[in-house]
Amino acid sequence: MPVLHNRVSNEELKQRMLAETEPRSTISFYCYFPVADPQAFRDELYLQLNTLQVFGRIYVAAEGINAQVSVPESRFSALRDYLYSIGPLNGLRLNVAVDDDGKSFWVLRIKVKEKIVADGIDDPAFDMSRRGDYIAAEDFNRIIDNPDTVVVDMRNHYEYEVGHFEKALEVPSDTFREQLPMAADMLEGQENKTIVMYCTGGIRCEKASAYMLHRGFKKVYHLEGGIIHYANQIREKGLESKFHGKNFVFDNRLGERITEEVIAHCHQCGKPADTHTNCVNEACHLLFIQCPECQAQYANCCSRECQEFTLLPREQQLERRKGLEKEHNIFHKSKARLRPKLRELGRKLEE
Repeated sequence: MPVLHNRVSNEELKQRMLAETEPRSTISFYCYFPVADPQAFRDELYLQLNTLQVFGRIYVAAEGINAQVSVPESRFSALRDYLYSIGPLNGLRLNVAVDDDGKSFWVLRIKVKEKIVADGIDDPAFDMSRRGDYIAAEDFNRIIDNPDTVVVDMRNHYEYEVGHFEKALEVPSDTFREQLPMAADMLEGQENKTIVMYCTGGIRCEKASAYMLHRGFKKVYHLEGGIIHYANQIREKGLESKFHGKNFVFDNRLGERITEEVIAHCHQCGKPADTHTNCVNEACHLLFIQCPECQAQYANCCSRECQEFTLLPREQQLERRKGLEKEHNIFHKSKARLRPKLRELGRKLEE
């Protein structure tokens, strides 16, 4: 049996990727379909994608597949042909990144999960096959102008903060599993209205549309391919963008520019900014918005406290971290989890 995971250090793999001369394309895709043996499917997938020099992060579960990958441009067709050779994936939409340098990933990781999107749904009557209708970019632009349409953003706060659609309702929760019942509760009494849901690439809003139908809503749509496909569609067809700002993405870029508008603010000084930074203090790793000036002033840290911590000798840092759990982790920033000093700064800015 061949090795089905990497045994080379992460840093060496990153340096190998950066030394590549051929451009890469960053692609995301997902599909809900029954997988009889997720582990066997995962292993076969790894063997095939590894030979194509695909890097990225893929989740496989009994309910389907969710992937964000990069592939050398010369092997894009081979990747597509392989995926299309898998019955349920034939004709699968591959979302090509909008604002991309191809340097998003440097290792291939494929994990078997309980679900490709953690949803917290344990109702046996829930049926993922009964989901809302897709809506394309042109129709989306038209339908959200209707005053009886409710647009729901099924992403987290840190995603919504840097960019979102006009009229979009933010569901103020920390996780998708919390958002699903909260969205339905927030829209209670509007079961007969037109509900349009969206997310980054379509996977969350597709499941959310099924959940809303399960909860008794009548007319539910979800944006086909999410924000990524929408951005490509409006550029190809010359349509007006109803999305404003930046689309947060879950790879090394942390964002892709959709419009030139900057709708968020630096969490440290309040200036217009929409670039996310992970605090370089390994005991923190808070995900927050930081302008270039504060990035230089705080050396990519969220506070003076963290900045001073990073200046300590490595051994001293490790000693101080013993027995402590990280207070924050990458991709887990939310209104509820910001450090008190950043929350206080946000309140002052709002005033």
